Amino acid sequence: MTRPPTIDLAGAHVLVTGGARGIGRATVEAFLARGARVSLGDLDLDLGSATAQETGASAHPLDVADPASYDAFVTAAEAEHGPVDVLVNNAGVMPNGAFLEMDPALDRLMMEVNVHGVLHGMRRVLPGMVERRRGHVVNVASLAGKFPIPGLAVYNASKFAVVGLTAATRLEMAPHGVTLSAVLPSAVDTDLASGLDMRPIPKVSPQRIAEAVVASVRTREAEIAVPRYVGALATATSLMPTGALDRLRRALRDDRALRADDSARSAYTQRLESAATERTAR
Repeated sequence: MTRPPTIDLAGAHVLVTGGARGIGRATVEAFLARGARVSLGDLDLDLGSATAQETGASAHPLDVADPASYDAFVTAAEAEHGPVDVLVNNAGVMPNGAFLEMDPALDRLMMEVNVHGVLHGMRRVLPGMVERRRGHVVNVASLAGKFPIPGLAVYNASKFAVVGLTAATRLEMAPHGVTLSAVLPSAVDTDLASGLDMRPIPKVSPQRIAEAVVASVRTREAEIAVPRYVGALATATSLMPTGALDRLRRALRDDRALRADDSARSAYTQRLESAATERTAR
């Protein structure tokens, strides 16, 4: 692939979805620290506005699952800061539980936010980037997009989709000077992973993921696992015989996502259930 045009983050316009908290907020702060102009979008506009005031970003209401909302977000952000140079599709949700016991409304929420939210963002910003022959999209996926985990089946499905979507669209965009990267965190110390014991998968800080997102603007790597060695291990397991891998999984007790600490996870779970109920009622 021909080396794409460099994006100087000093003065660049960066969009971050789900930017009010967790990885999103850390990413907002990381880009601002490098001189970028940052527009954050979030379903929780009050929290988003507070984050914007504290960091120096601009905040906008955004429901990534609604293409009209995404369009309004990008239109307002570009009116304030100019064309988008970098889009970070970060917004995501992760309900957990046994597949046969999951509420279908939560399945729908995961696919609408984790998959269609990414699709809406890409379809909204890529045409302008292609026209300018310059731009970069970062899709925050997960190592769960490469390695299946009991208790996260539909989440796995959504993140496998994002990994494949990013890889294929990257090939299509290459002749136009536009790039895409998938960042694949392991468990992250945010609300999303609250109450889940994912050992031996390490929990990493949101700031570490944010640094990987920012670095992708320079490197334009196709996939970036955080930590990298866990990504290498996930790849290695795909080469193991099924029986050996099953024995290893049992030894490591890889079904921990089926047994969450409900009290530690209750606030996050209630937030997801409210969002799922609201969508079902529409």
